[in-house]
Amino acid sequence: MIVTVVSMPEVAVTRTDVPEARERLAAASFLLVDVELPEDAPAPATPVADQLGLDGEELDWFGGKDELARAEFLGDRAAFVVPVVHREEIVHLHVVVTERFLVTVHRGQAGLAKDLAVALRHERPDDTVAVLFLLLQEALDTFRRAAVRELLQTEELEDDMFENRRTEHVYRLAQLRRRSALLHHSLLPYLQATDEILTRRMMSPAFPEDRQRRAQGFQNAGRLVLADIESLQDATRRAFASYSSLVAGEQNGVINRLAIVSVIFLPLSFLTGFFGMNFTFLTNRLETKDEFWLLAVGLQILALIGSFYLLHRTRIWRTLRDKE
Repeated sequence: MIVTVVSMPEVAVTRTDVPEARERLAAASFLLVDVELPEDAPAPATPVADQLGLDGEELDWFGGKDELARAEFLGDRAAFVVPVVHREEIVHLHVVVTERFLVTVHRGQAGLAKDLAVALRHERPDDTVAVLFLLLQEALDTFRRAAVRELLQTEELEDDMFENRRTEHVYRLAQLRRRSALLHHSLLPYLQATDEILTRRMMSPAFPEDRQRRAQGFQNAGRLVLADIESLQDATRRAFASYSSLVAGEQNGVINRLAIVSVIFLPLSFLTGFFGMNFTFLTNRLETKDEFWLLAVGLQILALIGSFYLLHRTRIWRTLRDKE
């Protein structure tokens, strides 16, 4: 277990252990504590909330595995399970905030430490609630960056398909579509939970005006990020439709070529089959070479002329040439 303590407002970062972090949480008035648990470690025998002295039966889930998105107001504190895009995965950051401190717990690296540290040094928040909204905004930004990156990849892939379609394009499109669904599935329940608790708090006359502005800003940003992810979903659907159209166009070309071959060779096959039959009329009446050339070869030449005339009238040649 790695424990990082950030003293505010000077943004002094130190590494410590659980007992010292517990003492500083009890004594300090403005403190941030980040706990990083081993990614594959089992749930600790003593809950993380109890180890840090947070004293709350409602926090028995805090630091546990496989927790879903959550936003709860617990009297003098609020608790969240915040999804974060880290590399190619969705990790969940557990957050508890009071007027005196903010504690985060996550398994493995969450990928927010660097961006949050930069934001803290620039913003210099004056209380833990302001830090909370900075943290929530940074988590939203990971979804925005992922959605924009995948959207650009989808558009580039669609351009490549029109230039030179390959079978691996459809596999990559399937990956992008699954990625967009994962982003949407992870973000939507979280935004619904946070909207519910923030709207309920903003309706309270005791909720400060500056916090209302921060909450409204976060809600608006969440809707914009969700719109970016939905745009990514639409782009992947459009790319799949483009791929299907290209495949359908190629199949139409193949069918047209088969139609040309059929129009030319089916009459010839019929004539050769007909004159290849051994019945009395052919064996008794066709006695000279002139009759053979006239009926056998002449009819085939007429069939070819008729086939080419039919193809010319239906413009199949021109259609194939234009598509190529």
